[in-house]
Amino acid sequence: MHRKEIQMKDEIRTTVPENETWNLCDIYPTLADWENDYAHVTALISKLNQYVNRIHNAADLYAYLQTKEEATYHYGKLYAFAQLQADLDTRITKAQALLDKVRSLGQNFSRATAFFLPFLLGLEESTLRSYIKEADGLAYFEDDLLEAYRYKHHVLSQEKEELLSQMGEALSAPRNTFSMINNADMRFGDVTDEQGKKIPLTRGMYARLTEHPNQSVRKEAYEAYYKPYVQLENTIASTLSAAIKNNVLLAKLRNYPSALEKALFSDRVPKQVYENLIETAKSHLQPLQTYMEIRKEQLRLENLHAYDLNVPLTKGIKLEISYEDAYKTMLESLTPLGEEYVYILSSFKEKRYIDVRETPGKRSGAYNLGVYGVHPYVLLNHRDDLDSMFTLTHEMGHAMHSYYSGKFQPRIKAGYSIFVAEVASTVNEVLLIQYLLKRADTKSLRQHLLNHFIDQFKGTFFTQVMFAEFEKITHEKAERKEALHAESFSHVYEKLFVTYNADAIMVDPQVKYGWARIPHFYRSFYVYKYATGFVAAIDIAERLLAGDVYTQHVYLEFLKSGSSEEPLVLLQNTGVNLLQPEPIQHAMQLFQRLVTQLQSSYN
Repeated sequence: MHRKEIQMKDEIRTTVPENETWNLCDIYPTLADWENDYAHVTALISKLNQYVNRIHNAADLYAYLQTKEEATYHYGKLYAFAQLQADLDTRITKAQALLDKVRSLGQNFSRATAFFLPFLLGLEESTLRSYIKEADGLAYFEDDLLEAYRYKHHVLSQEKEELLSQMGEALSAPRNTFSMINNADMRFGDVTDEQGKKIPLTRGMYARLTEHPNQSVRKEAYEAYYKPYVQLENTIASTLSAAIKNNVLLAKLRNYPSALEKALFSDRVPKQVYENLIETAKSHLQPLQTYMEIRKEQLRLENLHAYDLNVPLTKGIKLEISYEDAYKTMLESLTPLGEEYVYILSSFKEKRYIDVRETPGKRSGAYNLGVYGVHPYVLLNHRDDLDSMFTLTHEMGHAMHSYYSGKFQPRIKAGYSIFVAEVASTVNEVLLIQYLLKRADTKSLRQHLLNHFIDQFKGTFFTQVMFAEFEKITHEKAERKEALHAESFSHVYEKLFVTYNADAIMVDPQVKYGWARIPHFYRSFYVYKYATGFVAAIDIAERLLAGDVYTQHVYLEFLKSGSSEEPLVLLQNTGVNLLQPEPIQHAMQLFQRLVTQLQSSYN
């Protein structure tokens, strides 16, 4: 099947080598197959509607759950295919129409199943257990059925649940609107090219220009990049405010003490874990501020600005790493995970699980999407540099987690919590940087890599904790009925920026608008999981690097576990207990050592 028969794309996509693009035929060979599955799910949803108020015994319950699981599986494939198509070029209306179509189907699915949780919680637990004993197949669903009773206080009446399911599309509008603004409609300001001509800035260009040795070039790119966010501050503030208020409203409707506690409930993560993360990070900010002083000194700047944070400290080190070389180096760095892990990962490249290059209209950033029964799909915007190699390594950690969980867990338990997801990706990154540091053959290269590791630490831990505190503060404002608008968001963000950076960085006018460009704020209380994942990954990776065979075994078992146990228990099985302060303190000690090593290297 030729790609042109299945992929709806701009002609510019044809310039990308086929082996650096997704093979979406692995999900559906043709659009007709997608349509056939769409019709199949539609029929299953109609069948599910027939069970409303008609589950009277164990056989009925088993039949309903079987039908629902089959519909869930096929709907997941439909949605994945549509999303992957749309993300290749967000400007193509046919792809967006496909995504809209499957989203509407999802609303129908939600409405058809909205009755079930209120029905289930209306049963006595003893009755449910008798059903499970009576119908052999119900044992497969037992854990999920009994877990539902934990939500009993938070489930509404059947009528209200159905109403909320019908509101799903409206409630997701802020996130979808921001996504379209940020990915499809956003146009950045102009910058000056090598010939002195003004050209439109792109995201990929921005990443390169913020590493430019000339501060005036970095400043121009920074101001051009922030220009549309500043111009659209009120529009974006409106979408973010709506998203936050929706979270608060849903938490209140479902009888949670707060939006934060609602977000933590499904993972069984105590509020104290979130709060301890913030407080511990804020009590260890001195090394971060020391690093900023090192950066200011080595760049020979009178004042350090936000646009000075990405330029490498070591002059003359500009690593150009092809995609081929990046993949090879990644595989070599991951040998502490064992031969099987490396062998499986080596096959992903040739099997076209990855869409590699930045092209016009393509969704920014990077992600992994595991499709159960098929394989993982990874989106990159690869630029043949060190950052891109780390992004590749990060996302392939997610991909291997999806692969292992999909292979070793049944459909009902193959999906893993976002809380543990970042562990798999960050273990890979830590193994990569330690591999590179060990093989650095010059002082300048080692300085460059230390600089990179510290920046990674800063971005994955300290920045995400700052974002987490921003979410906590803004949601608490909404819960107190305080106004949420561009000015209030900017005030909170700027204050946090100053807290985390002290006097080390100048507060330029654009700094306070940082909140306007963060898509993760539309996935409530998500970003803290980067920080907890990073902490857990450091602990695991250091034991792997020490040659701990037992850690290798329990870590691979963790990757194969899906959602077979609670997230905190899964991590405890690897030797990481996030209910205790030690893992975070351990990570802070490593950060202190890295900053000290960098500082000493310049003496």
